[in-house]
Amino acid sequence: MTTEILLYVVLAGVAGVAIGLAIGLKRTMTLTRELAAKEAELASRAAADEERERMLTAASEHLGAAFHELADRQFRSHSETFLKLARETLTVHTERAKGDLAAREQAIDNLVAPIREALARAEQQLHELDRSRRETHGSISAQLEALAASQQALSAETRNLVGALRRPEVRGQWGEITLRRLVELAGMVEHCDFVTQSHQPTENGAVRPDMIIRLPEGRELVVDVKTPLDAYLEATEAASDADRRVALERHAAIVAGRVRELANKAYWSQFERSPEFVLLFIPGDQFLSAALAERPALLDDALRQNIILTTPTSLVALLKAVAYGWQQTALAQNAVEIRSSAVQLYERLVTFASHLGNVGKSLSDSVRAFNASVGSLERMVLPSARRFTDLGVQPRQRVTPPRAIEELARDVAVADPPEPATAESTESSP
Repeated sequence: MTTEILLYVVLAGVAGVAIGLAIGLKRTMTLTRELAAKEAELASRAAADEERERMLTAASEHLGAAFHELADRQFRSHSETFLKLARETLTVHTERAKGDLAAREQAIDNLVAPIREALARAEQQLHELDRSRRETHGSISAQLEALAASQQALSAETRNLVGALRRPEVRGQWGEITLRRLVELAGMVEHCDFVTQSHQPTENGAVRPDMIIRLPEGRELVVDVKTPLDAYLEATEAASDADRRVALERHAAIVAGRVRELANKAYWSQFERSPEFVLLFIPGDQFLSAALAERPALLDDALRQNIILTTPTSLVALLKAVAYGWQQTALAQNAVEIRSSAVQLYERLVTFASHLGNVGKSLSDSVRAFNASVGSLERMVLPSARRFTDLGVQPRQRVTPPRAIEELARDVAVADPPEPATAESTESSP
C-alpha cells in the first residue's frame, strides 16, 4: 500500500513537471517580446527548473531504489510465506497420506486375515483328511480282509449247515428249536402255556405230536413240524433253470405228501379237546413260498384235509392271539376276587370315613368353643383391661385379641356301596 502511494506521488510530480514545462514554453512563446525583461527571471526559473529536475531525478532514483527494495522485500516475504504454506500443506498431506496408507494397510490386513486363517484351516483340514484317509484306508483294508475271512468261514459254515440239514434227524431238531423260539417270543413259555413231545396212546401205537398248545377252557391245539428240505436245497444248488424248476416241483410234491401223511394221523380224533384241524409247521417262509409257487392250490388242498400250513410269520401271530386269550381268561378268573377285594376296600373306607367324620365333628366343636372364648374375651375381659390404660398404667405390650375361626370342618360324604357281582358281569368283564 505504501509503495503504491509513493508511485502515485512520483507520477504526480512527473505530471506536474510536464505541465509546468508546457506552461513555460507557452509563456515563452507569448512573452517573446518580454524576453529581454524577463531574461533574468527566466534564467532564475531555468536554474530553479534545473534544480527541480535534479531533485526530481534524485527523488525518482530514490523512489526507484525504494520500490525495488520494497518489491524485493515483498517477494521474499511472499516467497517465505508460500514456502511455509507449501511446507505445512505438504506436511498435512504427508501425514494424511501416511494415515490413509496405514488405514488401507489395516483394511487390507483385515481382508486378508480371514483368508489367511481360512487357508491355514483348510491346510490343516487337508492334512487331517489325508491322515484320516490313510487311517481309513488301512482300516478298510483290514475290514475287507476280515470280511473276506469271515465270508470264507461263512461259506464253510453254510456248506456244513447244508450238509447237516440233509440229515433228517438234524432237520427235525432244527424245526423243534425254531418252534420253541417262536413260542418263547410269543410269551407262551413251556411251564404255563404249552407242552412238547406229548405221547398219546392209540390202537396203532403211541402218537407223538411235536407240540400241543393249551387253549383256554381246556382246549388243545396240535402242532406237527415238517422240514422237507432235500429238494429245496437241490434247487438252490441247481446249475440251470430247468434243473431248478424240476427240483422245486419235487419240493412242492414232498410238501403235499407231508400234508397227506399228517392228515392220515387224524390228531383231532385222538385228542378229545382238540378242534378238527392240525397245524403243520414249516420252519421257513421261503420253503412254503417255493412250494406254493409251484402248486398254488396247496393251501386249499391242505384245508380240505383239516391241515393248516403255517410258517414262523403266521404261527407267531397265532401264538400271540392265544397268549392274549390266556390273559383275558386270567382276568376273567380274577374278576370275582377283584370285586370282593373292592367291596372289602369300600367297607374299610366307610369305617375310615366314619372315624374321619367324628374327628371333623370334634374339630367343629373345638372351633365353636374357641370362637365363644374369643367373643367372651372381646366383650368382658378386654374392656376391663383397657381401663388400666385410662388410669395411667403403661403396659410394655398391648393385648392383641385372637381372630375367630370362620371355617368349620367339612362333612365326610360316603357313597353307596357297589352292587354284588353277577355271573353275567363276571363273564363279560375283560
